[in-house]
Amino acid sequence: MSVTSPVSEYSFGDLLREWRGRRRLSQLELSLRAAASTRHLSYLENGRSRPSREMVLHLADELDVPLRERNRLLVAAGFAPAFRETALDAVELAPAREAIERILAAQDPYPALVVDRRWDLVAANAGLAVFLEGVDPALLEPPANVVRASLHPDGLARRIANIDEYAAHMLGRLRRDAEATGDPAVHELLAEIRTYPAVAHLPPSAGAHWGGTLLPLRLLTDGGELSFFSTIATFGTPVDITLDELSIELFFPADAATAAALGGRRLDR
Repeated sequence: MSVTSPVSEYSFGDLLREWRGRRRLSQLELSLRAAASTRHLSYLENGRSRPSREMVLHLADELDVPLRERNRLLVAAGFAPAFRETALDAVELAPAREAIERILAAQDPYPALVVDRRWDLVAANAGLAVFLEGVDPALLEPPANVVRASLHPDGLARRIANIDEYAAHMLGRLRRDAEATGDPAVHELLAEIRTYPAVAHLPPSAGAHWGGTLLPLRLLTDGGELSFFSTIATFGTPVDITLDELSIELFFPADAATAAALGGRRLDR
């Protein structure tokens, strides 16, 4: 278990301005949210005032800054980082790890997976095998990236019947993640994904458009077409960076034929 100690090459004011801009807030709007004067915020951004530790955390909370980046803000302001980054297999995270394992096991025979902030695969259940058939083994070598394996021309993309719609959906999710986290690695992944044939022809601001209630992932298999929708779960009250950055995606059959093919049943039956 360790406390992440980032080295900040920017001042606190620079980072505050960056996050305020990323959240598309004016100084006035942030001052109203944070119950602080616009003059004080201006002084913090231009370096004329130094924030207290409590103010750094308060502003980070109002700006919905990820825990990893909150540490960076604290270091830039001259304080020690506050949030630990604990290995998922550490004793301290045993309850969270058990919860993840229970969720993955309960989802069988339907696919389920866990990814970190960069969409690298952390864990999965046996049901994920239906998505892995025919995927180039090189794309599955650790750390396997779920977006890359999904949209790469040697990956799942060639088996997705509605690839234009699904690629636009994934592009939109990845773009929102890049904007929300500011993680350079996510921005790099986004730039890489945009070069793939399934994505390159889509406009930069593409998002999925679907006339139904849920956009399905329509997967071509030797036994016919399977159709899935998914839900995403996160930990509700994380104070550890590892847990803050985990997402669990659960796939469910979008029709009775898919449920029957996987040996399960739809939840509305």
